[in-house]
Amino acid sequence: MGRTSRKRRSSLATRMTVASAALLLGGGGLVAVNVYASAHEESPAQRGDGAQQQQQQVATIDCPDVGNGLSDVPDAARSEVDGELATMDSQITESYQRLAASRDAAARDPDFVQNSILQPLKERRSTLIDRIDLEISRAGGTSPEGMKDLAACTARSAGTDGSPPAGSAAPSAPADGGQQDGGQQGDGGQQGDGQGDGQQGDGGQQNGNGPDASDFVDINSVQPNVKTPRNQRAASRGTFTTKCGRNENGKFNPDNVIVAPGVSNGAHHMHDYVGNQANDAFASDDDLANGDTSCRNQGDKSTYYWPVLRLQNGKDENDAQADGGGKDQNVGEIQTPASVTLKFVGSPAGKVVAMPRFLRIITGDAKAFTNGDANANASWSCTGFEDRQLKDKYPICPEGSKVVRSFKFQSCWDGRNTDSANHRTHVAFADPASGACPQGFQAIPQLQQRIVYDVPPGPGFAVDSFPEQLHKPVTDHGDFINVFDDGLMKRVASCINRGQRCT
Repeated sequence: MGRTSRKRRSSLATRMTVASAALLLGGGGLVAVNVYASAHEESPAQRGDGAQQQQQQVATIDCPDVGNGLSDVPDAARSEVDGELATMDSQITESYQRLAASRDAAARDPDFVQNSILQPLKERRSTLIDRIDLEISRAGGTSPEGMKDLAACTARSAGTDGSPPAGSAAPSAPADGGQQDGGQQGDGGQQGDGQGDGQQGDGGQQNGNGPDASDFVDINSVQPNVKTPRNQRAASRGTFTTKCGRNENGKFNPDNVIVAPGVSNGAHHMHDYVGNQANDAFASDDDLANGDTSCRNQGDKSTYYWPVLRLQNGKDENDAQADGGGKDQNVGEIQTPASVTLKFVGSPAGKVVAMPRFLRIITGDAKAFTNGDANANASWSCTGFEDRQLKDKYPICPEGSKVVRSFKFQSCWDGRNTDSANHRTHVAFADPASGACPQGFQAIPQLQQRIVYDVPPGPGFAVDSFPEQLHKPVTDHGDFINVFDDGLMKRVASCINRGQRCT
């Protein structure tokens, strides 16, 4: 597979049969599962596979996110620290893959996971944490206390409701598209017992890698939950829409130049890219400034990217044996969006200032299933039902309705930095009630992304994820680097402040 493009192919090693369970509606509950199985292969239940039971008991590896606590890394140590953090992600991926491949051994020996997977992982993470501490010290900084306590990982079972860890922090993202009224969602997952284990044959998610039945909910069973702050007198009511296509170019790679610059396969999942065509792990600001763009307005060379969405329909992409694809347990047919809308909006509390060039913003959390949902911020819905937004469930849309992913990025900037060590603290969300920025931050044009997919009704799709995140919808996220020409960005802010609609 090329690093920035791919061609579709459909090949199956074995003939596939599809069993689609009927929708079971009642009391707000639903279960609908597409199960792909090899026509000649027995199910785990048929062959009495104790290893499958063990795999359900230990579904994934839960590791503390070291990067989230590193908010004050000196600039001189940033590249080294980013490299160590990327290596940690690779270590977790490798350990998870071993967990998935050794379920028979785990079933025979209850201490296998701890002794053969988690303890070696802890030792490797301890070494990297020591390196990070040394690199920060050499650059004149001080590491946060308790870093060594973050070395140990745990084996974690995934409940049938697919919920994030108990005790996770309350969301810091605006509550207009997340998990309110979540009680409407859970009943169907309980009814899907035994069908959402991910055993979907050659073309689907395998070895319990997700998603499962409890990750989906009928959008009709969700109550309207969208709330937006009221515009104040000084509100900036305008919009600027940039048209950059739907990734018809087929530009993909498993890199993340924001989080893991200089590291191939730093994301361990495939990204869709629109806008800047020079973006990969090794792209510098100059590379982005000089790159081509898919945007109609050539003054916008920004890069917009997000995890691809795949159909688990038994058809492989040509990344089935590649990093970010099959090697990282991301399988199935990548879907080109039916439409992508990239819109910048104003602040309900006042005027906005122009974004600085090369400002980097990540919204959502690619590791929210194990981190908890404090930074989760993607929303899922269906066309015709967008007053009902889901954070931790995929929607099952009725016939004729399309799946919608939406991201509302942080809209407050600290006025100084284009990035931060944990890629979060230089930007912030406005207060969800008043729309005002926190003290010390100023409002910038807010990027709102809306991505629509025309996929078959039912639970046959998922976003790419880190392997241990089990393709949970709560892990969805978006990335943005502002590469607008300075003059065009000033026009964007002026248009929004004047209440105009511009393109």
